[in-house]
Amino acid sequence: MSNLKIYNTLARDKQTFVPIEAGKVRMYVCGMTIYDYCHIGHARMMMAFDVMYRWLMASGYEVTYARNITDIDDKIIKRAVENGETISQLTTRFTQYMDEDTQALGILPPTLVPRATQYVPQMLALIEKLESKNLAYQGEDGDVNYAVRNFHNYGRLSGKSLDDLRAGERVDVNTGKRDPLDFVLWKASKESEPEEVKWDSKWGKGRPGWHIECSAMCSALLGEHFDIHGGGADLQFPHHENEIAQSEGAFGRPPVNYWVHNGFVRVDNEKMSKSLGNFFTIRDVLKKYDAEVVRFFILRAHYRSPLNYSDAHLDDARGALTRLYTALDGVADDGSALDWQGEQARRFAEAMDDDFNTPLAVAALFELASELNKSKSPRVAAQLKALAGVLGLLQRSPQAFLQASVGEVDGAGDAAIADAIAQRAAAKKARNFAESDRIRAELLAAGIILEDKPDGTTNWRRA
Repeated sequence: MSNLKIYNTLARDKQTFVPIEAGKVRMYVCGMTIYDYCHIGHARMMMAFDVMYRWLMASGYEVTYARNITDIDDKIIKRAVENGETISQLTTRFTQYMDEDTQALGILPPTLVPRATQYVPQMLALIEKLESKNLAYQGEDGDVNYAVRNFHNYGRLSGKSLDDLRAGERVDVNTGKRDPLDFVLWKASKESEPEEVKWDSKWGKGRPGWHIECSAMCSALLGEHFDIHGGGADLQFPHHENEIAQSEGAFGRPPVNYWVHNGFVRVDNEKMSKSLGNFFTIRDVLKKYDAEVVRFFILRAHYRSPLNYSDAHLDDARGALTRLYTALDGVADDGSALDWQGEQARRFAEAMDDDFNTPLAVAALFELASELNKSKSPRVAAQLKALAGVLGLLQRSPQAFLQASVGEVDGAGDAAIADAIAQRAAAKKARNFAESDRIRAELLAAGIILEDKPDGTTNWRRA
């Protein structure tokens, strides 16, 4: 197995990864609340754990990776009512859109994709267990709440004491709560809510709170104690803090060995979010940029670092990825297996074992590309393609990438480009160099770069 170290938010340090069961990893990641299109912040989160999933498998582990779908939530109910549709219709549609977006970005499907509405019985059983341990109570308003002050470890993940948290008023005061820090486990139904979000329980009709959903799903699928729990940095508090309180409170042991959080996407030094209105949907970005360029852009930053979003950074990523594909262009790889003993492969592995350091891993790819540019070696080409494949990169033919069009591209299509190249070849043969230069300039203005060789123009690429 590997020498992997992972930054554990709970320990606030990088720790050597030791799985609970030798050779196997169980990982749970908090996924999407499905009521709208996914934005680049969501892509960054799913990409971060996709890379971890890929590297764990490349390191020889058998990985069970669960990433949930939250398909019952206040925002979902509100949007469905506004649209005049059922909750199921709304969530089914946007789940399909999410799957299309993640597939485009090369994000592998998780092993398990639980939907919250499928696990309501497990949630109710967990709440009953908490109630039996004096960690849950029903308020006067009918909601069932978690009694935070009865759990001695609360605040450990966020690093805040109960008094700090209360002073900061991080939880809304609710008249049905004994303490402002208490959070809801089961929400009593309201007359105005659709019938499809009302489940029977010993506390009356209602629906689960957000936090209990994940505790129930991960324990049902991965057990009461598993290896890795991940999500965005914004989930550290209160969501993951509350998950610990619920799961440890119910089962009497810490539920997770390694808590992992990815950094935010930022625009003009502000966090990208729907509430701020500065978000870009994956779909809108893919109208302008090739999906692999977007993937490469995200992977060039370490998953825990802020990711600064801009067209300039995406343009730079496109240029860099083009250099890698250009190195492969014209060199047929020999199909040999990835050799982990190669110098760049060793550096790649060392980087990935150091808390999934993709920027250093990508640097190793450029070292191989530089070597390939000099040697034109089929063996080096195979090594570069195989190593990049670990990150989900460079799996197309070079020409497929270099000639790919994205969205509304000015200029001609492939057939018209081929026709223009033929006309230019005829002009050169007739020694009409002015016409040859005119055609080349016209294509360049349309974003088409010709690659002349002694035997003529055989290749072209988009700028």
